[in-house]
Amino acid sequence: MKVDICIIGGGIVGLATAYQVSQKYPNLSLAVIEKESSLAKHQTGHNSGVLHTGIYYKPGSLKAVNCRNGKKAMEAFCKEQGIEHELCGKIIVALNEEEIPRMLNIFQRGQENGIDCKIISREEMLEIEPHVAGVQAIHVPECGIVNYKQVCLRLGELIATKEENKLLLGYTVIGMQSRTDGLIITTNEAEIECKHVINCAGLHSDRITRLGGQKPPAKIIPFKGEYYELEKQARHLCNNLIYPVPDPAFPFLGVHFTRMIDGSVECGPNAVLALGREAYGKFDLNLRDLFESLTYLGFQKMAMKHWKMGWGEMWRSYNKGAFVKALQKLIPEIDPKHLTSAPAGIRAQAVSPEGAMVDDFLIEDNEADHQCLQCPLPCRHCFP
Repeated sequence: MKVDICIIGGGIVGLATAYQVSQKYPNLSLAVIEKESSLAKHQTGHNSGVLHTGIYYKPGSLKAVNCRNGKKAMEAFCKEQGIEHELCGKIIVALNEEEIPRMLNIFQRGQENGIDCKIISREEMLEIEPHVAGVQAIHVPECGIVNYKQVCLRLGELIATKEENKLLLGYTVIGMQSRTDGLIITTNEAEIECKHVINCAGLHSDRITRLGGQKPPAKIIPFKGEYYELEKQARHLCNNLIYPVPDPAFPFLGVHFTRMIDGSVECGPNAVLALGREAYGKFDLNLRDLFESLTYLGFQKMAMKHWKMGWGEMWRSYNKGAFVKALQKLIPEIDPKHLTSAPAGIRAQAVSPEGAMVDDFLIEDNEADHQCLQCPLPCRHCFP
C-alpha cells in the first residue's frame, strides 16, 4: 500500500489534521491509521464536548493560539456541515475572597488572548446560574458545547470521499523503518509506504515516537477523570457550564458542571493516575502501562511534590460522599441521590523527566531538512 502521507491516530487531532492536509494539498494521497475498529474511541470519545476558548492558556503559547483559531474553525465547520453545537457560555466561579486574585489572573489571560469575557458580581452570576455559590465570577459567553464524536465521523466521511485516501480501521502500528525516499510503516494488517508520517496517537504518542527512531522529550502518563451525571429531576440546577477557579500549579480544571449537547449534565472530573492507558473502569488494570508510569523518574518526582493533591483525588475516586462535597462547593443543593455514575475519560498528560506536567504542545520533527513536497526548500518551509 502506497500513500504520500500517513497519519497515525483516528481521534479529533488525527482526523482534523488529515482533513486539513487533504484540503490544502489535494494532489496528495493519505491514510489515517487507527488501531480500533471505529473512530474517536479514546480521548475524543470520552470528553465532555466543550468548545473551549483558551482562557486558561499562557498568552502566546501554542495551546492558546491553536485553541483560539481551532475554536473558530470548529464553529465554521459545524455550521457548514450541519453538526449540532451551541455557544451557551460558562462562568468561572471564585468561591471566596481568597480566590479572587487567581480569578483576576485568569481574566487577564483571557484579555490577552482576545477572549470575550468579563467579571460579574454575585447578583449577575445568579441571573445566569441561580443555584451557584461564590462571590464573583468570570462570564465567558463565547464558550460552547458540541459532540466531538459526531465531528469525527463527519471528518472521516469527508476524508474518504477522495478515492486515493484511506481510513484504515483495525490497523495497529508495530514498526517503522526510514528509507531515503520515505518510510515503511508496519501494521498488524499490512505494510504501508509513505513519504511523511504525522503522529497523532494521543495516549500512545510517545510510543509511536520511539517506533520512529526518536527519543520522546516526555512520557505520557495517563490520568483518569471520573464523572457523575445529574438525574433528570436535578438538571435544572445547572443551566450551562459552571467551573471553579483552577489551581495554577496543575493543568486540570477541577470538578465542574457541564451541560452536554444532548441536554444531560456531567459533574466532574477528578484526576487520578489511571492503571493503564485505556483502563477506564475503576478496577481495570494494564500491568505494562502501570509499571511504565510508576518506574518513570519524572512521575516519581511529580508524585513526591504533589502527593497531598494526589491523595485527595484518590479519596474522591473511592468515596462518593467526598466527590459530592467537592461538587457542593459550586452548587450547595447537590445531593448524592442526584448523581449516577457516568463513563470516565483518560487524559494523555505529558510529564517531563524533571517531573513537570507539560502545559503546551511538544512537537518533534525528525526530518526537518529533507525535500519539501511543494517547493525546493527544506520541508518545514511550507509543510510544517
